Amino acid sequence: MKFNLTKTDSRSKARAGEVITDHGTIQTPIFMPVGTAGTVKGVHQRELADDIKADIILGNTYHLYLRPGLETIQQAGGLHKFNGWEKPILTDSGGYQVYSLSGVRKIKEEGVTFKSHIDGSKHLFTPENVMDIQRIIGADIIMAFDECTPYPCDYRYAKKSMEMTHRWLKRCCQQFDQTEPLYGYQQTLFPIIQGSTYKDLRKQSAEVIASFEREGNAIGGLSVGEPAEDMYEMTDIVTEILPQDKPRYLMGVGTPINILECIALGIDMFDCVMPTRNARNGMLFTAEGFINIKNEKWKNDFSPIDASSDMYADLTYSKAYLRHLIISKELLGAQIASLHNLHFYLWLVKEARIKIIEGSFMPWKEQMVKQMAARL
Repeated sequence: MKFNLTKTDSRSKARAGEVITDHGTIQTPIFMPVGTAGTVKGVHQRELADDIKADIILGNTYHLYLRPGLETIQQAGGLHKFNGWEKPILTDSGGYQVYSLSGVRKIKEEGVTFKSHIDGSKHLFTPENVMDIQRIIGADIIMAFDECTPYPCDYRYAKKSMEMTHRWLKRCCQQFDQTEPLYGYQQTLFPIIQGSTYKDLRKQSAEVIASFEREGNAIGGLSVGEPAEDMYEMTDIVTEILPQDKPRYLMGVGTPINILECIALGIDMFDCVMPTRNARNGMLFTAEGFINIKNEKWKNDFSPIDASSDMYADLTYSKAYLRHLIISKELLGAQIASLHNLHFYLWLVKEARIKIIEGSFMPWKEQMVKQMAARL
C-alpha cells in the first residue's frame, strides 16, 4: 500500500490524498460503507461501485469468521471473489464485536474467549489467529487485534487495557510479518490507538503506535458514547503525533457533522453503520438537514427526497412515496433510503476533498455543519 498526500488545508489539519492498493486507488477523505457480513445491507455491489461510487467497503472479521466461515471464504478465493466486489476491502479485527459481547466473553493476556451469538459455541481470538483469519478473508487493509474500552471507563482500567493492546500489537505484527497473503495481492496492517478519553493515555498510545512504523494507523475506542467534544479532543491530540505521510482512520465515526469536524482535525478515513441503519428506520441525511421520513408532514409531499443537489439524479422518488414504503415496511423503502444516505455520505467526503484542494474547506465546513444540524 502507498499513500500520497495531495494537499493540506492552510486553516485546519484537513488533508486530501490517495491510498493506492492492489485493488485500486482510494481518494481521501473517504467514507467506507460497512458490509458487516460481506454485504452492505440492501445495496448491490454494482450500485456501490457505479452509482454511489464507493472506493472501498468494510467486512467484519467476527461475523465472517462465524458465518459463512473461513473454509467457505477460502474456497471462494477470498472475500473479493465471494461477494463480487473488485475494489479495496478493509476488515476490522473483531475487537469491537468482542467488546460488545461483554456478557459472554473473557479477556486474558492470551486473547479473548467468547460465545457465538449464533449458536453459543465457544471460540478464542488471539492476536495471532486474528491475523491468520484476516489473511484468509483477504482484505486489502486489515486491523490489529485490540480491546475497545467502554465509556465511561476508569483510568486504571483504560491504562491496563491500552498496554495490553500494545502488547497484542507486537504479536500481531510478528504474525503478520512472518506470513504471506493467500490470493496474489498485498495486504496492509493498521495498528489501533486506544486510551479512552484520557489525554495522557491517548498521547502515549499514539506515540507507541507510530513507533511501529506501519503503512497506516487507526484510532479506536471513540464513538462509544462519549460526548462529541471529547471525541474531537482525543482526535486532535493523536493527529498531532501520527506521521503526516500515512493515512489516519477514525473507526466507527460517525454522523455527517462528526465526519466534517474530524476531517478538519486531520482524519482521512471513516466508517459507520449509521447511514444504512438509520435509513432502515426512516432517518435521512441531506445537505439542508435531517429528515424523519415517517413523520406525517411528508405524507403528501411529492417533491424529490433531496432537491438541494443533482447528486441524486438516479433517485427520483418522492418523499411521499418513500414514506409510504417505510411505513408499510416494504423492502424497497429500506433500499432506497440506504442508497440515499450512502450517496450523501460519499458526496460529502468528495466535496470536502474538492474544497481542501481549492483552499476553501473551512468556510464550507462551517456552513455545512450549521445546515446539517437542522431537523427538517
